[in-house]
Amino acid sequence: MNGLHTSIIGRAMEKGLLSIDATDIRDFAENKHNRVDDYPYGGGAGMVMQPGPVYRAFQAVTKDCEKKPRCIYLTPQGRVFDQRMAEEFAKEEELIFLCGHYEGIDERVLEMIVTDPVSIGDYVLTGGELPAMVMIDTISRLVPGVLNNEESAGQESHQGHLLEYPQYTRPDVFEGREVPAVLLSGHHKNIETWRRQQSLLRTRAMRPDMFEQVELTKADRKFLDSLTDEQGE
Repeated sequence: MNGLHTSIIGRAMEKGLLSIDATDIRDFAENKHNRVDDYPYGGGAGMVMQPGPVYRAFQAVTKDCEKKPRCIYLTPQGRVFDQRMAEEFAKEEELIFLCGHYEGIDERVLEMIVTDPVSIGDYVLTGGELPAMVMIDTISRLVPGVLNNEESAGQESHQGHLLEYPQYTRPDVFEGREVPAVLLSGHHKNIETWRRQQSLLRTRAMRPDMFEQVELTKADRKFLDSLTDEQGE
């Protein structure tokens, strides 16, 4: 989890806005080699993490909690993680991320402690650490004070099912490509309208699945209808 100690998340931890601790399940093994896996009952390839070490680790982590925290198990079988889920988790005071390995974890302990099976996508990784870091990063930046600009978290991609509009900075002209004139106008209302329209166009083109969920305003519909009329001419 060293990657979480840098940049925005690292600074938030230094300020005391976040506390992130890693617990090694091997520390709760009860054998001299600290093994936490064994062969699966019924046969098959690979190894399965035993319930005992996982449960003892969970008990140690939660012993001082006022209430049982939500336990997120990183698994391809879980709900696919998205921004709405991140917003939900960001409201929690404490979260536990359970990272599996091998062929998974004994089902009995999952039934006992897991509240939220979550996947970051339809593919298989060697363990749950990278998905956990992805989720922690996404969730942490929604905690008040973590981002310097409080408006940033509410204006980025996937908010309201829209992808973010294009961004530009200096110089005004680069390799013959100019910054859109509206962004240089200083007219905040026109800039806001342009950004909304660009988000609509980008989402419709790149993520039609998300676009179907966008709540379109009358102005949005008028803009999109005008494009349809132009293309029909």
